[in-house]
Amino acid sequence: MMHNSQSQHLRCSAVTAVRAAAMIFSTTFLSLSAMAAPQQIELADPSIFVEDGRYVLFGTEPPPQTGFRAYESNDSLTWQPVDTHDPGYVLKAGSDAFGDKGFWAPQLFRHKNQYKFAYTANEQIAIAEGLSATGPFSQPHPFSLSGGLRQIDPFVFFDDDGSAYLYHVRLNKGNHIFVAQLNEAMDDIKPDTLTHCLSALPGSWERTESAPKANVVEGPTVIKHQGKYHLFYSANHFKSPDYAVGYAIADSPLGPWQRYENNPILDSRNTGLSGPGHGDAYRDQHNQWFYVFHAHASHSEVHPRKTWLAPISWQTTDQSGPQVRIEANQKRPLLFRSP
Repeated sequence: MMHNSQSQHLRCSAVTAVRAAAMIFSTTFLSLSAMAAPQQIELADPSIFVEDGRYVLFGTEPPPQTGFRAYESNDSLTWQPVDTHDPGYVLKAGSDAFGDKGFWAPQLFRHKNQYKFAYTANEQIAIAEGLSATGPFSQPHPFSLSGGLRQIDPFVFFDDDGSAYLYHVRLNKGNHIFVAQLNEAMDDIKPDTLTHCLSALPGSWERTESAPKANVVEGPTVIKHQGKYHLFYSANHFKSPDYAVGYAIADSPLGPWQRYENNPILDSRNTGLSGPGHGDAYRDQHNQWFYVFHAHASHSEVHPRKTWLAPISWQTTDQSGPQVRIEANQKRPLLFRSP
C-alpha cells in the first residue's frame, strides 16, 4: 500500500518531468523556428554566377564595406552563406587583396579553367583569382588596373570569338560608362581599345530633380541576344528614389549604343520599391533569363539595401529586333536561412 507522502512525491516528480519536457520541446521548437525563419539578403550591386546547376551570389555589403560575402543555392530560391573560414566572406581587405575600403560591385567569371573575381576597392578595379566559384579569392601581388582615373563597377563580357571586354565606370565630373578589351592575361585593359559608351542625358529620366541629384550612369551589364549587344545600366544617384534601370543596343561590343526609347524598364513605379537598380543579367539552368538587382531598405531609408530578382522576357516588335522587358510584377526577394 502506498502512503500519501509517497503518492504526492510521485505526482510532483511526474509534474516536474512533464514541465521539463515541455520546456525542452518549447526551446527546441523556438530554436528550429528561429533557424527556419528566412531573412532577405542585404547585398547591393549583386551578381550571380551559374555553373553546373549551382548559383553563387556576390554583392556589396552594407557599410563599412571591407570585403565581399557570398551566398550559394541549388535552385536560386533558397540561399545559404558560403562556408568559409571567415563565415560568408570570399575576399577581405588585407595583404592578399588590393585596397582597404570601398569594396563594391564584384563579378565572378571563368577563363581557361581559372576563376577570376573582378571588384572595386579604393575607387579602382582589381581582379583576384580563386580555385573554385566560392573562393576564397586573392591576389599574390595586389594591384589595380591601369587607367589614370578613378574607376568602378567592373563587368567582363566574353564575345563569341573569345574576346573579353571590360565594361566599367570612370569618374570624371560624374559617372560615365566605358569599355575596353582585356589583355590575354586578364589583368589589364588594352588602352588603345578604350571607348566611351554612355553618359547621363540631361533633362531625361537619367538625371531627375529628386535629391540627391547626380550626373551618373553606372552598373553596366552586357548580354548578347540574336546578334545584338544589350547594355543594361542604372542612372541617377544611388541614394535617389529615382535610381532606375534602362538599356541600350549596339551591333558591336564597342558600340555605338542606341538607348531604348521607353526607358527606364525597372524603376520605383513598376516595382513599388525605392531606388531599384545596379544589377546583373544571368541565364539559369532552364535557359530563362533573370535580372538580379538591389533596392533601398524602405521608402525612407537607403541602407541596408535589399536584394531582389525578376525574370527577363523578350518582346517581339516591328522595330529593329526584340525588346527587353524586366517583369517587375514578378519580382521576389532573395532569402537566406542561417545555418
